[in-house]
Amino acid sequence: MREIVLTDPTGASRVAIVPARGAIATRFTVGGREVFYLDEDTLRDETKNVRGGNPVLFPSPGPLTGERFTRAGRSGSMKQHGFARQRAWSVVDERASEATLRLEADEATRAAYPWRHRVDLRYALAGATLTIEQRVTCLDDAPMPFSFGFHPYFAVPDADKAAARIPTGATRAFDNVTKTDIELRGPIDLTAEEVDLHLVDHGASEATLELPGGRRVIVRASPEYTRWVVWTLAGKGFVCLEPWTAPKDALNTGVGLLVAEPGQTVTLWVSIEAG
Repeated sequence: MREIVLTDPTGASRVAIVPARGAIATRFTVGGREVFYLDEDTLRDETKNVRGGNPVLFPSPGPLTGERFTRAGRSGSMKQHGFARQRAWSVVDERASEATLRLEADEATRAAYPWRHRVDLRYALAGATLTIEQRVTCLDDAPMPFSFGFHPYFAVPDADKAAARIPTGATRAFDNVTKTDIELRGPIDLTAEEVDLHLVDHGASEATLELPGGRRVIVRASPEYTRWVVWTLAGKGFVCLEPWTAPKDALNTGVGLLVAEPGQTVTLWVSIEAG
């Protein structure tokens, strides 16, 4: 399985990307420390979704009601988080510290999502920061609704979760474990059996995972990223801090959807800084 490896000019950081598994960044190392968690078995088994790294969520982060949608007179069907993470991407450009990968609509994607489109991801590594630029181009004759997201699994040993913090101004969240809307009071408890919180009013396109020993990971994004998801499981060495441009089921509800007009390219970005 082909792997693209980016290295920072100083040699202090390294990123690995696997085009065949949804253009996923599987590893991000800074100063010899792994930033991402990765379940190697799920990476090697192409029948499974990769659990770890930074999966790409397009064109619909989260689940659709009944795995179906109807929008702007068109209908489709796809599983949770869309199809981009399950497709092989082509490599457009590859250099020492950056690479561009591309996903183009084909018969299979149009059956799930009936708009002709192209998505380019440009990965760029500089020091302790990985930046991912997304360029979504509508090649259709009708406006194309979509949302985008990422699902980074940050390496946090289970024993460190009690001391880890995700500061937020959010007062409300959708609890995807209990399927209820809840008020947020105090720090998010990352030691629960399962945490799956969709923050409603985080109020920023930036979020931080604070770790023991003064370490932290800062996720920054373009202003379109207004929804944040926190997910972890007891006994697993990860905490996910996920930037999304829209909540789940947006292709049905319309909430937070972005639209690319015919011939238009919409450009977004997300960066991950490990310190």
